[in-house]
Amino acid sequence: MKIILPFPPLEKGGKGGFERYFKMKKVLFISLCFCLISFGCQKKEAVIKIGIAGPMTGDQAKMGSDFKNGVSIAVEEWNNRGGVLGKKIEIVISDDQHDPKQAVSVANKMVNDGVVGVIGHFNSSCSIPASDVYNRAGIPMISPGSHQSTTTEKGYKGVFRVCGRDDQQGKIAADFVITNLKFKQVAIIHDKTTYGQGLADEFKKSINGQIKVVYYGGIVQGDKDFKMVLTTIKGEKPELIFFGGIYPEAGLLVKQAKELGLTAKFMSGDGTIDPKFIEIAGSNTAEGAYLTFSPDPKNIPSAKEFIEKYQLKYGELGPYSIYAYDAMNILLTTIKDANTTDGKTVIDKLHTMEFTGALGKISFDAKGDVTESPYVVWITKGGKFVEYWRP
Repeated sequence: MKIILPFPPLEKGGKGGFERYFKMKKVLFISLCFCLISFGCQKKEAVIKIGIAGPMTGDQAKMGSDFKNGVSIAVEEWNNRGGVLGKKIEIVISDDQHDPKQAVSVANKMVNDGVVGVIGHFNSSCSIPASDVYNRAGIPMISPGSHQSTTTEKGYKGVFRVCGRDDQQGKIAADFVITNLKFKQVAIIHDKTTYGQGLADEFKKSINGQIKVVYYGGIVQGDKDFKMVLTTIKGEKPELIFFGGIYPEAGLLVKQAKELGLTAKFMSGDGTIDPKFIEIAGSNTAEGAYLTFSPDPKNIPSAKEFIEKYQLKYGELGPYSIYAYDAMNILLTTIKDANTTDGKTVIDKLHTMEFTGALGKISFDAKGDVTESPYVVWITKGGKFVEYWRP
């Protein structure tokens, strides 16, 4: 019987067989490691990673889902055309749970994962601290929905948004109440977040003593019972309750105000204009609520194709789906035209380009704000949101 040894036989006078065998094994091992490393690098270079950050779970998950759906359509279109710079686009989805600390954590993780840009965050309270991380890493960030004015006031060249600012939105709301509704007494509530309080403050500043503020105060985001605050407000007899915050609390405020017999009209901002607001408040109770937002994209010819695709794939269009879609297209177009994913080059080019998206023409000023951001007033009517007033 022939026995095959796992190593060469010993040579005379020593252990040369062992030495040659283990030397050969070492060379093979190193070669294998090199191949694996090379393959891993090639795999990483085969895609361009873009981060998506927003509230993917919890009471604001609807907004995160809207973001993700809009971005997914844009990425699918690009990948069907061959990607960008000859590489496919890969989305890295991160859930910030609309929590500032979690936003910083996911921002660091996305940087470590090798994203070359970020579409997000939704909440200003998340975008602002996360922008510190992206700025240090030299990665561009385009928010589809962070309206708080200070989001772009930190001097970071790489921070952009495709939506407007709260100082613009608060002024439109105030102008509408003063010139159209002609109310004399208002109560102002906010949810103590960067966005909510910021919007409430801008509204208060813009009414500028022309309307008496009979109540100004905050509630805690996530709470469910606001009857104590509303009872206090009822005693002040306001004609309008203005709320700076998001739809979960807005819906409950409207519902509980009705239960307490409050007859004041309700007004809020873009964070409330979502079907979930009507669902929480109840269709009849939400009827007649005023909301500030940008014009109806269904009336914008360039948005038609996107809306049809979205409705076919996901159903009813989310308020910020089209903003996320345009934000992703802007980022990928810039990378393509810059012919690189280098952060500094892409950021510099973002400041100089004009884009034609689903929402129309978009360009950025030196701060990263859109150069034109019209706001209008909507109203809830028959269980839907209807564009109501333009300045």
